[in-house]
Amino acid sequence: MQLPVNFEELISKTEELNLYHKLVQQVNKDFLLANIDLDFDEAILPSSLKYLLHEVVFKLIQEKFVEYLNLLYIVDVSEEKVRQLDGSDMLKLSEEVTFLILQREWQKVWYRHQYS
Repeated sequence: MQLPVNFEELISKTEELNLYHKLVQQVNKDFLLANIDLDFDEAILPSSLKYLLHEVVFKLIQEKFVEYLNLLYIVDVSEEKVRQLDGSDMLKLSEEVTFLILQREWQKVWYRHQYS
C-alpha cells in the first residue's frame, strides 16, 4: 500500500474508493476510545474535517498533553514519524500530526476494505 503524502491525495483516495464515510467513522471511533469528546457527522466536508481535527490536536498539545499522547497511542501513529517532526512551531506541528492521524486512520480503513 502506498500511503498518501498529503491531505489532498488522502481525500482523493478515500473518495475514489468511496470510503470517506468509513474514514470519518474510524476517526470518531478512535477519538471516543481516547475519551476525547468529538463526533463528526459522516457528511462533514473534508476541509472542515481537517480544520476541526487540526484545532483539536493543537488544543490537546497545548492544554492536555497526556490526552494527546493517549490519542496517538490509540490511533497507533508511528512514534518514529512524530519524533521526526519539528516541534519549534506548535501550529505547524499540530498540522503535521493531524495529517499523520488521518493517514493512519486511512490505512486502517483501507486494510479493512481490502481484506474483508
